Amino acid sequence: MSVFKIFEDNGGKFLIPEKQFVEILGTIKAFVFDWDGVFTNGEKDHELQSRFNEVDSMGTNLLRFAYFLKTGKLPITSIISGENNKAAFTFVKRECFHSTYFKIANKMEAADHLCKTHNIKPHEIAYVFDDVLDLSLAQRSGLRIYIPRKANSLLNAHVIKHQLADYLTFSTSGQFAVRESSELIMASYNLFEESIDQRVAYSDNYKKYIELRRAVSPGFYTSTEGVICEAKI
Repeated sequence: MSVFKIFEDNGGKFLIPEKQFVEILGTIKAFVFDWDGVFTNGEKDHELQSRFNEVDSMGTNLLRFAYFLKTGKLPITSIISGENNKAAFTFVKRECFHSTYFKIANKMEAADHLCKTHNIKPHEIAYVFDDVLDLSLAQRSGLRIYIPRKANSLLNAHVIKHQLADYLTFSTSGQFAVRESSELIMASYNLFEESIDQRVAYSDNYKKYIELRRAVSPGFYTSTEGVICEAKI
């Protein structure tokens, strides 16, 4: 059975053929995530703060390890958010993502900065997103994974109509959609089983990956008068 059918049977929806999905994934050098509605269900506390979960966290770790097994390198990883999320800062520091961009109204400004910093192109980004603020970046990203909600059925239809996504998750916001996306990509690399086996064994490959990951020093950026600048976190 195709691994894609497993995701479809659970309710996921592919908007491009499996072969094309895999071909595009082969060109990807960076994984970029929105925060609210992607790692979270979109809720905030009275201080406008959110949380993340260990299920999605492990997903991003295994995803990066699978990419390392495929290429011998770490993928660029970043969060681009329109808000100031302290939980995202904690996550990025702990997981050694390359960067987080926050309080960014125009996400293409952040994406352009990310691309310039790491010498990549927007079409080499895989983007996981969920809402209107994300659509400008989705238009230019190479691989787009959209997290739908029943509450915004018209937006879901808009994303499909305008071909702004390549896959719609069966998990909605707050239900581990990042883990779903990570496992889909790992399986598309044909490296899911190997990644799990080597992680369980704490193999030499995994040790090398962890060494490279720990060497990453995350950057924190925001926008001031339309200019992306580094922030002290």
